[in-house]
Amino acid sequence: MKFIHAADIHLDSPLLGLSAYPEAPAETLRGATRAAFTNLVSEAIDLEVDFLIIAGDLYDGGWKDHNTGIYFCKEMGRLKKVGIPVYLLFGNHDAESEMTKKLQLPDNVFVFDSRKSTTFQIDNLRVALHGRSFKEAATVDNLVTGYPVPVQGMFNIGVLHTALEGNAAHANYAPCSLDELHAKGYDYWALGHVHEHKIWQGASTIVFPGNLQGRHIKETGARGAVLVTADEVGVHDVERLYVDVLRWHDLEVDAAPCKSMSEVVQAIARQLEQFLGNCQDGLPYAMRVSVEGKSNAHGELFGLEAQLRAEVLALAASIAPDRLWIEKVRVRTAPADAGEAIWARADALADLRVLLDAADTDEDFLRKLQDELLALVTKAPPELQGNIAYFAEIRAGNLANLVQEVRPGLLAHLAKAE
Repeated sequence: MKFIHAADIHLDSPLLGLSAYPEAPAETLRGATRAAFTNLVSEAIDLEVDFLIIAGDLYDGGWKDHNTGIYFCKEMGRLKKVGIPVYLLFGNHDAESEMTKKLQLPDNVFVFDSRKSTTFQIDNLRVALHGRSFKEAATVDNLVTGYPVPVQGMFNIGVLHTALEGNAAHANYAPCSLDELHAKGYDYWALGHVHEHKIWQGASTIVFPGNLQGRHIKETGARGAVLVTADEVGVHDVERLYVDVLRWHDLEVDAAPCKSMSEVVQAIARQLEQFLGNCQDGLPYAMRVSVEGKSNAHGELFGLEAQLRAEVLALAASIAPDRLWIEKVRVRTAPADAGEAIWARADALADLRVLLDAADTDEDFLRKLQDELLALVTKAPPELQGNIAYFAEIRAGNLANLVQEVRPGLLAHLAKAE
């Protein structure tokens, strides 16, 4: 038999970080999660799978209107026409308490109860599926303890939305351990909640398929579900099934060989073209460009992130306007000589270096600096207030880190200008 295991679809969840990029097609971004799910349903039909499992977070919270539910029912109707049942479990984002609107689902969709564990049996395949949906979004109890013992003579699948052990990046919902899952005696655990693909073999095959569509820069790379092939002996194969329609990538550019901003821009252009040349998927990419390394261009780059971003936007528009959108450009370079050349001097720049080295511990200086910066912070437009990380530290008077970060760039910039 063959079945698809998917999770964390987050229907109609927005893609974050591209709204300020004027060339990004709004319709594609708005509909990415739906398009990925439509691809998933099409794969299920083409592969003639026996059933589909959705292990939580089908939705991204309560619907703004009924269109989200209507779309899902339409896709389930496509599966019903070809006789593919769907086993649906709700997680923290679509817990019973989160859903203010509901629709009657087609009769090929079987939903796991939220009050107690439910078992669905597919007799002709000799499969038993066990699961329990979330009643409350913040479900922090170990649900595995309430799952039933395996049904003898059946291929047993546990469906669970969980942070599992050691996933500090995710909220600790329905926590449990790998040892507990293996000890349950099921053949396969269909997990959801963690957005990265992971698989463990042992007494049970335990799988996070990852989310269906990357939604921001922290969800880079290919996304999708898994196709599982099994029989009465056990799991034979777990194959990744990519259905995403847009991918995120963090492009790291080494500026060490560069001596000027112009050379940095040329280095970025080369890497963008090389990256796209190596991508055979033909999908569009949302790209973050991170310029790094100890570089003689550091002084020229200091304070010119906006100019560099404009240069990169122009590159993207000229290289592949339909496939390449820039999410952000970050400058994380450092001076090539870390200021050693300035120490050897005996002039005003060397004197400034001495003053700056002591600035982050000079309380009078930091107090005056805060007064000066507060005047700028309070006048900044509302859209910047939550986007500039240092604004909160300036208000709180925590300026030592700001001084430490600005110091090498300022010195390198002054030396370059001279």
